[in-house]
Amino acid sequence: MLLDIQQILQRLPHRYPFLLVDKVIECRTGQSILAVKNVSYNEPFFPGHFPGRPVMPGVMILEAMAQTTALLAFGSEPGGSRPDTLYYLVGVDKARFKKPVVPGDQLLMEARLTREIRGICRFEAEARVDGKLVASAEIMAMQASSPP
Repeated sequence: MLLDIQQILQRLPHRYPFLLVDKVIECRTGQSILAVKNVSYNEPFFPGHFPGRPVMPGVMILEAMAQTTALLAFGSEPGGSRPDTLYYLVGVDKARFKKPVVPGDQLLMEARLTREIRGICRFEAEARVDGKLVASAEIMAMQASSPP
C-alpha cells in the first residue's frame, strides 16, 4: 500500500503545521510501514530551534514517528478504520537520538507493530537520514473514538 499526501490527510486528523508525514512508500498491513518526511527550512520550529543553526527538535521527530505508527494502525484494522477513530499516543519508551536532523534532510521513518492488545498497540520505530539512524523509540498508541 502506498499513500500520497491526500490519502494521508484522509487518515490522520493532523494539519499544517503539525502534519509530519509527507508520503507512505511501503505498508505491510499489520506488520510494518515506511514513510517519508521532507524536512524544509520553512518548518515553523526552525526560527527558534536554533537561530543560525536550525535543528529539528527531537520531540518533532518522535511525533513524526508516532504519526507513522498511526498510519500503520489505520491500515491494519480489519475492514478499515471508522471515520471517527483516532489514535492517541500513550507512551514512548527507549527514545534515543543519534544525529541532528537539519533542513534539506529526508527523514525515512520505519515502524513495526510488535504487539496489539485490546486496542493498545506497541511499535518499534526508527528514523533514518541517508541510511544513517538518527532516532529510535518504542511507541504505544491507543485506539479511541473521537468525541461527538
